[in-house]
Amino acid sequence: MSQQDPLSNSPHQSVVKTQAVEYLSPEQVEVPAGKASPVTLHFRIQQNLHINSHTPRAEYLIPTVFSVPEGAGVKLANATYPAGTDFTLPADPDQKLSVYTGEFAIQAKIVSTPGNHLVEAKLRYQACDQTQCLPPKTITVPIDVIGK
Repeated sequence: MSQQDPLSNSPHQSVVKTQAVEYLSPEQVEVPAGKASPVTLHFRIQQNLHINSHTPRAEYLIPTVFSVPEGAGVKLANATYPAGTDFTLPADPDQKLSVYTGEFAIQAKIVSTPGNHLVEAKLRYQACDQTQCLPPKTITVPIDVIGK
C-alpha cells in the first residue's frame, strides 16, 4: 500500500520524500524519432530549502545540471534552465546567491532513436537551508521516451 504525500495528490511520490528535490513530470513523452523535440521537466524543492541555480554566482558553488546517460537511445540536444532568484543568507547579507526554490522547470530538447526507451536521466544539485549546505546529490529522472 502506498502512502499519500501530503504535498501532492500523487500516491507514488512518497518514495522521494527524503530527497531535497523531487521530479514531478512528465512520466512519458512521445517525440518524432531523429528530430530535436522539446520536453519540459518539472521539479519541486522541499520547503525551507533552496538549490543553486544552473549559473551560481560563485565558482565554488555547485550548479544544477540535467543530463542523459550515453546509450539511452535518447540524446540531450540542449537544456535551458530558468533564471535563478536572488537569495541572501542571514549569516552573510552582503552575498546574493542565485537559487531555485519551490517548483522549477528545465526546458530540454531531446533526440530519440525509433522505439521505446526508459531513460534514467539525472539531475545533479546541491541543496541548502538557511545555515548550511548538504552534500551534492544526483537524483534519477525516469522518462519513458517513445520515438515514433
